[in-house]
Amino acid sequence: MKTLSHILSALFSPLLLPTYGMALCIWLTIMTILPPAMQWSTLGTTFFITAIIPMAVIFILYKAGFVTDPGLNERTERGIPYAVAVVCYLVCAWLFFRAQAPLWVPLFLTGGAAAIVINVVVNRWWKISAHAAGMGGLVGLLFFLTVRHLAVFNSFWWFIGAILLSGMVMSARIYLGRHTLGQTLAGFANGFLCVTLATIFV
Repeated sequence: MKTLSHILSALFSPLLLPTYGMALCIWLTIMTILPPAMQWSTLGTTFFITAIIPMAVIFILYKAGFVTDPGLNERTERGIPYAVAVVCYLVCAWLFFRAQAPLWVPLFLTGGAAAIVINVVVNRWWKISAHAAGMGGLVGLLFFLTVRHLAVFNSFWWFIGAILLSGMVMSARIYLGRHTLGQTLAGFANGFLCVTLATIFV
């Protein structure tokens, strides 16, 4: 069970979830008609900006001694990495806005950035779950695609699957002793609401 919890935590790291969300945007919506090269370029851009750059910053901070755990399990060490993540999300959102992607694509990333900002503020007093916030944002995206009928395939079961997967990830974080039930539920609500509110007027 412990091994499975570590695997779930790694596979659904908050740094990877924007890439997963973009993959859903590409292959579940009208964006699926884009040429394959453009699809992979879009996915690669998202991965580089929202995952590789923040990972590199965390690694540098770890080597410099500013962060004691690359997993950022210490609440007080999350400020700088989270700030970098916010900037990366917004830069990525701006690039897709300039590329004239459907408006809900940059808004999904903007909602994710807003969730991180809230996490930063809350983390000053309480260790809210970033993993749960990321999963909440992913569920929020699928909720939007399903309710607005933007998916070219039936996205309902993707939405249900994401909810179930969120429960598994949140349970893994609780099992590993990283968070309490309340911290994971608050994180999920944060991510879900930020993405949902960001896309509500599209």
